Amino acid sequence: MKMVKSLILGSAAGLLAMSGAQAADLPVKAKAVEYVRICSLYGAGFYYIPGTDTCIKLGGYLRVETALGTNSVFGGAYNGVAGAHNRLSNYYTSRSREDLNIDTRTATEYGVLRTFFDATFSWTTSTDGIAGGTLGVYYAFIQFAGFTMGKAISQFDAPWTNYPGNNFDGLVGGGGTVTGVNQFSYTAQFGNGVSATISAQDQAAYYTSNVFNTAGATAAGIVTGAYGSNGLGGAWAPDIVGQVRVDQAWGLAQLSVAAHDNHASYYGTTLNELNGHPDDKWGWAVQGALSIKNLPTGAGDTINLQAVYTDGATRYNFQSLVPSTFAMYGGTGLPGAYQSLALAGVADTVFGTGTSQSSVTTWGFRGGFTHNWDPYWNTAIYGAYAQLKYSGAGSALVCAQVTPLLTAGSTCNPDFNIGQIGLITRWTPVKNLTFSADVTYTMFDQKYTGAIVALAPLAAVAKPAATYELKDQNTVSLLLRAQRNW
Repeated sequence: MKMVKSLILGSAAGLLAMSGAQAADLPVKAKAVEYVRICSLYGAGFYYIPGTDTCIKLGGYLRVETALGTNSVFGGAYNGVAGAHNRLSNYYTSRSREDLNIDTRTATEYGVLRTFFDATFSWTTSTDGIAGGTLGVYYAFIQFAGFTMGKAISQFDAPWTNYPGNNFDGLVGGGGTVTGVNQFSYTAQFGNGVSATISAQDQAAYYTSNVFNTAGATAAGIVTGAYGSNGLGGAWAPDIVGQVRVDQAWGLAQLSVAAHDNHASYYGTTLNELNGHPDDKWGWAVQGALSIKNLPTGAGDTINLQAVYTDGATRYNFQSLVPSTFAMYGGTGLPGAYQSLALAGVADTVFGTGTSQSSVTTWGFRGGFTHNWDPYWNTAIYGAYAQLKYSGAGSALVCAQVTPLLTAGSTCNPDFNIGQIGLITRWTPVKNLTFSADVTYTMFDQKYTGAIVALAPLAAVAKPAATYELKDQNTVSLLLRAQRNW
């Protein structure tokens, strides 16, 4: 009996052990996989970041383009080797670019918390015919409770920045920071599309033009449009910008104002605290912009217009992709002259030893009309015009340096006008793929008469020491572009 009991207990223990082993071999239920979910709160393309209530969208484009008749992509042949029109000038300049942007948004009790980042990776033919790669950070900002903090489009700008209908970068006639500017801004929404913004923005990178110290003028610099040495001091105050906008189904209307501090360094040809300095001088700018949609000419057609006036704040008209000096060469019919030349210097202010800063005034406008022929083709015609004037005191300071280089009978007047007109046609055979051709004509109207003498060879542009007729110039450039947005 004892033996039977032991056998039964042993068999039970063996069965329990076997059942335990089999239970251990059974698969364990895996944790649920959290798939990426579509976020429909902020439009197409947003997804929830797994494990969070933050939505993210990736976007960008790849662009391949070639510009003809210029050394930049994409501006005019206004100065340097491009303006020289000789064997140093590029007949074409090519660029390939990848753009990447990251947009994140989170709903909070204060409204949407947003961050936005946009960077470009470019490979471009350089002015010496050698290609080079660059990395650019266009935008990097945070938006929260009506505030915008970081690098974003200036609140002064119209929504189309430099592009009322064009791809050409160098249009005058208004502000434009297409690559963004550091700022701290607050926008109040009043409903029905009405808003107002106050902003403090960095002036150093994009909103300061020349502050000419004429004591530092040189003969070599003057014939390139540099009427003095760089008289800029450090950045002491940001630009203060205000904007009011009405944005509705018919289009938008916007009024922008800006105040700009011109902070000069020291008098003289060498920097020395003992030389003294001119007082700061505040400049200002005002701009109006208008966009009209739903035109009777066709579905999606638009007209974009803007006009600007500046006093000591020239970059709000001659925006940062417009050069700050002009030196454009051409042919001549003047006996004894080697070639002709249009030269000019763009400035906020000018000063000489012991003088105050004399501000430079400008006015201008730009606009574009875009017509859609069908869902695949559209054409835009666009144009711009700007005038720059030195004050009486400013002209006297500049002409004191320029006149000794002029030939007998010539007159000195550093004022100038510039006009631009262009036509662009785009073809979009499939969604998000566009091919375009953009041609731009520029007329430069300088106000000097007679001729100027280059006392020494200009090695940077291969021009000899010679007499140059002072004459209006023009230039034409063409941009061919293919762009795939994603």
